[in-house]
Amino acid sequence: MAKLKIIVSTTSLFCTRIEWALKLKGLEYELAFEDRSKGKSELLLKSNPAHKKVPVLLDDGVAIAESKVILEYIDEKWKGGDLYPLLPQDPCERAQARFWAQFADDTCLVGTWGACCAEDALEKEKAVEAALESFTYLEKQIEGKKFFAGDKIGYLDLVVGWIPHSLGAVEEAGGMKILDAERFPSLHEWAQNFVEIPLIKECLPPRDKLVNHFTARLSLVRSSAPNKP
Repeated sequence: MAKLKIIVSTTSLFCTRIEWALKLKGLEYELAFEDRSKGKSELLLKSNPAHKKVPVLLDDGVAIAESKVILEYIDEKWKGGDLYPLLPQDPCERAQARFWAQFADDTCLVGTWGACCAEDALEKEKAVEAALESFTYLEKQIEGKKFFAGDKIGYLDLVVGWIPHSLGAVEEAGGMKILDAERFPSLHEWAQNFVEIPLIKECLPPRDKLVNHFTARLSLVRSSAPNKP
C-alpha cells in the first residue's frame, strides 16, 4: 500500500483530527508541513486549488480535501475486519453524528472564534452568550456517556476534539471562558477523558504554541477590521 501523506499546519485543529483517524485505523502516513511564514506551498496549491487550505490527504496521488470529508473517506476506504470504525453502522446514528459534527464546526467553533474576536464589551458579552448556548446542545449529546460514540471514541469525538485541542488557547487569547466545568460538567469530563487517550495526547501541539498562534490571528483580525484608524 502506498504511504499516505497529509498536508498540515502544526497548529491546525482540522489537521489533528485526520492524524487521530489514521492512528485509530493503524495506517502509516507522513506529514508535509506548511510554513505560514513562506506562504502556501506549491504542493498545497496543486492539491487543493479550490480552497487552498489544509488539511489535504494524498492517497496514491489522489488529493482529498476538507477535514470531515477526509474522515469519511478514511472510514469508507479502510473498513471491516480489525480496522477501527469511525462512524456508527446504524444509518440513523451515522446521520446524527454527521449533523452534530457540522453543528460543532459551523455553530460552536465559529461562534467561539467570533466571541474571541469581539472587542466592544456589549458585543463580546452577546457573542459569548451565543457561544455558551450552542455548547448546551453538545452537553446534552454527551450526558451519560463517556464519549460521543459511547464507550469508545468515534467520528464525532474526533470532530469535536477541537475543544480539548484548542479551546483553552482561544479562551486565553480572547480573555473569556466558554467551557466552564460547573455549567458543562459532562462536556468537561469528556474532554479530560479524550485527551488521556495516548494516541490523542501525542498529537496535541504545545499549549503555548497555540496561544501564540491564536493571539497572532486575533491581532491580525482586529487590525484589519473596518473603521480602524
